[in-house]
Amino acid sequence: MSQKPKHIVVIRLSAMGDVAMTVPVIRAFVKQYPDVKLTIVSRPFFKPFFEGIPNVDFFSVDVKKRHKGFLGLLKLYSDLKKLNIDAVADLHNVLRSKVVRTFFAVSGKKVAFTDKGRAEKKALTSLTNKVFKPLQPMVERHEITFSELGFPLDLKRPEFPPKASLSNKISSITGDTPSSIGIRWIGIAPFAQYDSKVYPSDLMQKVIDVLAENKSNKILLFGGGSKEIEQLNRLQNNHYNVIVVAGKLNFQEELKLISNLNVMLSMDSGNAHIAAMLGVKVITLWGATHPFAGFSPFNQPLENCITADREKFPLIPTSIYGNKKVADYEDVMRSIEPEKIISKVNNLL
Repeated sequence: MSQKPKHIVVIRLSAMGDVAMTVPVIRAFVKQYPDVKLTIVSRPFFKPFFEGIPNVDFFSVDVKKRHKGFLGLLKLYSDLKKLNIDAVADLHNVLRSKVVRTFFAVSGKKVAFTDKGRAEKKALTSLTNKVFKPLQPMVERHEITFSELGFPLDLKRPEFPPKASLSNKISSITGDTPSSIGIRWIGIAPFAQYDSKVYPSDLMQKVIDVLAENKSNKILLFGGGSKEIEQLNRLQNNHYNVIVVAGKLNFQEELKLISNLNVMLSMDSGNAHIAAMLGVKVITLWGATHPFAGFSPFNQPLENCITADREKFPLIPTSIYGNKKVADYEDVMRSIEPEKIISKVNNLL
């Protein structure tokens, strides 16, 4: 009988939300199998996600130079082989990761990969003969991948990192600390990669204006890039208790700040998964996409996912990632009333 692996390479190269969704799985693994080492293979930007997790090393992929193209993947395999890898968990399952895991398989190493359920997702998003039913969450699909390597996982009692201590720089931006008596920190991340997943700014303005009326609320606005920062400055609308965080902190500092939130209000985007991996309560807004696709934030109840009206827009979800345009579906997000969002935030607080 072959020995159980002692060192597993875990591949998940992108995107931000997808990488964040692997973190609770990795935390569960190291707690349940403390004698096994994991090496996470991903883009350097995501390294802070895994810092402080015991028995976890991080390997930065250089997709633009050293590890670019087929020859680059050969180099990546060669680089990883030097680390004395016993097995591969491919949580990405795209052409790049398939090539690398195949090299390991040919060399006699045990490999397993995440089945993304592409056929089921196609049926869920089909505009004709739609099969509207909840699919297996991605974290559970990753759980199965590790099980196939001989490491069944229990994700039912997750452990999250403690809230990070905040530097003077962060506190100078927020203006107070999370321990300030009676102050509740609400994070709002109003952007997503595709417009079909973004709540209209006039309606988001109503949400922020009403939440800001309660002086116990401190509202922190997240985003990135000059165009988004401009929009956030408008949404701030001269409320002294609404603060634009975007552009003022580096990624690690943002993670520390997010870990201290009382609640995060996000689109179906990376910020939702970052907050969830840190154990923060998360409310998500869903337009053309839907939590049934398996991408709802980890360990959050389904009622925290506020979806567009499927009676008015029965073709929802029209895609998994929100990247498909469907005629007359441009305003799906407008079917979510601001009052519903405000009520949900207040209930969680």
